[in-house]
Amino acid sequence: MSRFGDGWRTAGILAPLSALPTPYGAGDLGPEAEKFAKFVRRAGGSLWQILPLNPTAPSLGNSPYSAFSASAVWELYASPETLFEDGLLDRSDLRGLEIPPGGRVDYPRAASAKREALDRAFRKSERGLLDSPGFGGFMDMNRSWLDDYALFMAAKERFGGTPWTGWPRGLKDREDGALKAWGTDLSREILRVKFGQWRLFDQLMRLKARLADIGVGLIGDAAFYVNHDSSDVWAGRRLFRLDPEGGTALMAGVPPDYYSEDGQLWGNPVYDWPRHRDDGYAWWTHRILHNLGLFDWVRLDHFRAFAACWTVPADGRTARSGGWSPGPGLDLLGRVDPGRSLNVIAEDLGFITPDVTELRRARDFPGMRVMQFGAGDPGGLSSHCPFRIEPDNVCYSSTHDSNTSRGWYRTELDPAGRRALELLCGRDLDEELAARAMIGLTWTSPAAIAMTTVQDLLNLDEGHRMNLPGSPSGNWEWRLESFAALDDRVAGGLSELGAVSGRDGWSHPNTLSYEAAAAPSGPPEG
Repeated sequence: MSRFGDGWRTAGILAPLSALPTPYGAGDLGPEAEKFAKFVRRAGGSLWQILPLNPTAPSLGNSPYSAFSASAVWELYASPETLFEDGLLDRSDLRGLEIPPGGRVDYPRAASAKREALDRAFRKSERGLLDSPGFGGFMDMNRSWLDDYALFMAAKERFGGTPWTGWPRGLKDREDGALKAWGTDLSREILRVKFGQWRLFDQLMRLKARLADIGVGLIGDAAFYVNHDSSDVWAGRRLFRLDPEGGTALMAGVPPDYYSEDGQLWGNPVYDWPRHRDDGYAWWTHRILHNLGLFDWVRLDHFRAFAACWTVPADGRTARSGGWSPGPGLDLLGRVDPGRSLNVIAEDLGFITPDVTELRRARDFPGMRVMQFGAGDPGGLSSHCPFRIEPDNVCYSSTHDSNTSRGWYRTELDPAGRRALELLCGRDLDEELAARAMIGLTWTSPAAIAMTTVQDLLNLDEGHRMNLPGSPSGNWEWRLESFAALDDRVAGGLSELGAVSGRDGWSHPNTLSYEAAAAPSGPPEG
């Protein structure tokens, strides 16, 4: 029997870490994160969902789903205050790193400030760093990915950001002599990258422990694909469908759907599943367990690709030219800590076939339902309709990819949809009341877990959405300007709703420690 059929119900809030107000241009792993978690608890929630923390860059549109590593944490999230508390920065350093407050995340300035903070901390720690038991233990625990990532990032900086396919051939192709020579030449830069990851992981683990004391579990997010220009692809070319020169042979995407008439052409390289199977899916099992060690829950993005994925030829101009290719299914997922219920949320949105549902239920993963996809359906046929949602799901009022609920009501919902929504709610609605109505339907749905975005909670319109899929710029920049809006009135209203809808359950905390999760070895080199 599924663990979601026993009446257990809980709730939480989706808010990207980058969106929190700090003095340094973007949210981070410092005191403001703990402050937000306390708000979640005051609002009756036991879960806080964030977006992927992996390293990205302005050149990648700052997308958390397009990263240089599937395992590393972006230095943008380093907390200068925590570095100060640890004696690695001076008070004057903090003042020099501050960025005037603004309405959106200033990624270039914020990333530069965090880089400077870690550089100063490194210079203060460099002497004797290799003799530190904590640093040595971190390197040993994460050697399967850390060595490759550190060299990759050091080389990328040396070559002015050039993708690895444009590096000197010996380094590009990972010839032993070239790896040794460049490792020596870039040794200090490599050490600096590893130091930064050590401090970031330490900050994340300390934050997770403080959140547990507060009573809030942290939901992380893992993209299905990795970026072509990443340490994962550079170090494991044989695990991806690439051409002889290392270029992408087949690209990932999705067919036409709710978000795009042409589908979405992501451009990531797709996996060579027979090679992964030959390795016992070591890279993938390590990746999932690595994330489960960092977070209490993990949302697996684009879960349907485990059953079948949409692949597009390298010369395809839109995703329409693609087709379906089989995924690894339970042959992979059945190897991840078999016999144990994992705190994994399967993002099963889009074109979902019965095999996808069977796969997630075989591992007792909750799926995803989005109230915007069903509450305005005049026919009441969608699986996202509040009366059709099953308990083994996480129900969202909206998501980071959708409009805000107020913006959706204003700009996307037609008269028939508005009338359907009013009938479900039993009252007349307007744009001022729409978000609250959507949260109410989400909280009273049968789904075991209910989530709302912080934008919906604050009744914000379409100008405050996080991402517009298919748009090349301006995404991921929304930011909460201050904590003043998250007052007792907002917290109390959601808490009362949680009480009357029976959402007082704790969040099934993850019992897998980071040390245990880090134990499996990574992929072979090649």
